[in-house]
Amino acid sequence: MKVLVIGSGGREHALVWKLRQSPSVKQVLCLPGNGGISREAQCVAGDLKKMDRLAEHIASIAPDLTVVGPEAPLASGLSDTLASKGLLVAGPSQAAARLEGSKIFSKQFMRRHDIPTADFVVCEDRETALAAAQRWGGPVVLKADGLAAGKGVVVCSNASESEQAIDALLSGRLVGDAGRRLVIEEALTGEEVSFQVLTDGNTVLPLAPTQDHKAVWDDDRGPNTGGMGVYCDDAILSNALSQRIMKEIVHPTLDGLRKEGITYRGVLYCGLMITKDGPKVLEYNARFGDPETQPLMFRLRTDLAETLLGLARGNLSSRPLEWVPGASVCVVACSAGYPGSYESGKIISGIEQAEAAGAKIFHAGTTSNNHDFLTAGGRVLGITARGETLAAATRNAYHAVSCIHFDGMHYRHDIAQKGLRRSQPL
Repeated sequence: MKVLVIGSGGREHALVWKLRQSPSVKQVLCLPGNGGISREAQCVAGDLKKMDRLAEHIASIAPDLTVVGPEAPLASGLSDTLASKGLLVAGPSQAAARLEGSKIFSKQFMRRHDIPTADFVVCEDRETALAAAQRWGGPVVLKADGLAAGKGVVVCSNASESEQAIDALLSGRLVGDAGRRLVIEEALTGEEVSFQVLTDGNTVLPLAPTQDHKAVWDDDRGPNTGGMGVYCDDAILSNALSQRIMKEIVHPTLDGLRKEGITYRGVLYCGLMITKDGPKVLEYNARFGDPETQPLMFRLRTDLAETLLGLARGNLSSRPLEWVPGASVCVVACSAGYPGSYESGKIISGIEQAEAAGAKIFHAGTTSNNHDFLTAGGRVLGITARGETLAAATRNAYHAVSCIHFDGMHYRHDIAQKGLRRSQPL
């Protein structure tokens, strides 16, 4: 079959890499792709912001399966348009993607269906927001209602920080129109876990658990980013807690959508906080996580193309996914200044050396110029490695990081340390 992947980041590179391994896949294309993806798939020009033209362009390519990576095309209804043209697509409908596209919708949805989450207030003006920020007498979390590329969440520890963040969000300075409406919620304490499942609306297959690192600096300091690294390890969650998450969060979410006339067909990402009272939802995503997809694809044994084809057809196999034993770790190498402003066009060296040692370098923001790769984004590379244990995977990943260089490159040095310090699963 011919498979088209939509997107241009590290997530899409990991999907392309894994889809190419399927015996049933004859050709993989990526729209628009990036420098690294161009070495493994045919990159197709296209503007992800122009939905009408994009759908027509995809129809002219006539893929047997389209896999949508980013959230914005899903929130804009790309899956619906492609389905109306008779094309199979792995990605939820516009109505289902509102779980990610609107923080207000998702929080109110959870309240309607008794899905555990933090207490919250919806705010559309400064006065309401300032009052809400004092409601719980402690730290609060401010969330922009709309899509903000992972940068629309601000944790505030006091009234001064809350006031500054409220003004920055409501004014549009921080994330534009996405922040004109806010969710302000009680800050939860515990450990974060990314819990993702594949579903055709009925059958549900959980992916291996992962733990992301969103803050830009070590020890979770600094502003939130799109993700600075992640590790994938079955030992993150106990079997009992995984089953509880399925029972209390995943199935009620899908049941609630069905009750509201929505069939969810795609990847459902549940960003969770494991609190003393149990798992609670921090956020939903309507697609594969990034950078979670990189270490997941590096461990996945199951044929991804056949699995996603079944999902798109509505007959997802109930056979559990198979995984390479052990753990995998992804460290994200970023441009100087990220998540703020940064320069592009820096020459990248050491990729071949890192991959020769057993790592896989997934490109997030690169271009290709003759034989060189150049930086072309804030998050540049997802340096990913496996190991029989989490400790071995972490060593292998950071060895690969040490091989790579570009001017201004920065990364976190503590990816997976929480897992290494924890003697027992959550």
